[in-house]
Amino acid sequence: MKLTFTGTAVLFLIVMISGRAQKVNPDARLVEEFEARINDYVKLRKQVEGTLPALKPTGSQGAIKHHEHELAERVRKERHGATQGNIFTPDVAAEFRRLIGLAMQGKDASHVHQSLQHAEPVRVRLVVNEPYPSGVPLQSTPPTLLMNLPRLPPDIDYRVVGNNLVLRDAKSNLIVDFIPNAIP
Repeated sequence: MKLTFTGTAVLFLIVMISGRAQKVNPDARLVEEFEARINDYVKLRKQVEGTLPALKPTGSQGAIKHHEHELAERVRKERHGATQGNIFTPDVAAEFRRLIGLAMQGKDASHVHQSLQHAEPVRVRLVVNEPYPSGVPLQSTPPTLLMNLPRLPPDIDYRVVGNNLVLRDAKSNLIVDFIPNAIP
């Protein structure tokens, strides 16, 4: 059976298809924006890392720390002027607060609250593009909370510092960005 369409039918289909394409879930768009920004950061870090001599397998903490420090310095130089909100834009931060709020209200909310209360309290002054302070514990992010947040590329992690959500580069130990007052 052969189908034929009139000009009006074709025009109607085009309008219907284009109308659907414009109806994008705004929450999904914000997550995509975040993912694009963090992927751009990882791409930059990999480019910078490519300029360093490769770290050979070693048990020397000094060599590892030196490599981490060199990587951090070069990434900081490339991101000169980076400020809070470069990756967690105001709209993206609002979406993350909404996602965190959902995790804090769900059936596992008490587990999230207990996990955060039992963890060693971490209080540090957060500065984007600066190292996460050595000697300060890395408080893990409760798994229930992580399940509500977008997945991160390898070597990037979420950390909770006080009531802030921190995005940290584990390879360079840099604070990539953070959301103030993200955890109720």
